[in-house]
Amino acid sequence: MAASAVEIRHSPIQGFGAWAVRPIREGTRIVEYLGERITTEEADERYDDDDSEHPHVLLFTVDERTVIDAGVAGNEARYFNHSCAPNCETVVEHGRVFIVARRAISPGEELTYDYLLERPGRAKAEWARRYACRCGARRCRGTMLAPRAKRRKQS
Repeated sequence: MAASAVEIRHSPIQGFGAWAVRPIREGTRIVEYLGERITTEEADERYDDDDSEHPHVLLFTVDERTVIDAGVAGNEARYFNHSCAPNCETVVEHGRVFIVARRAISPGEELTYDYLLERPGRAKAEWARRYACRCGARRCRGTMLAPRAKRRKQS
């Protein structure tokens, strides 16, 4: 789908958001998540979320070795905010990440996906606060972190 289907403007969820400017059909690939491809070690060096009151959510983990940093050479995909009741989802294919419509989307709707963030090790109480969700969904879980049932088992 052409980038013209998306407009970036202020969001009630957080900062700026991506908004549909025309109808989007269910299953449509809206945009590819672009940015600098770095290693997980580089991402950890670049962004120390443990010491940050406002963690960076511009990183998308592609696999155990690759992270996309949308803060460097990113596109409008970096403005898709988190929601606990998203209208989009991410799909990883051959190392590329696409944001896809989960349902039909009307013009004027903010485009969101569930970040399902994961943190290594045991959950800490401050993570819920640092990764607080402000989506306003009726069944908001209050955090951008993945629900316990969806978190991968850490070895």
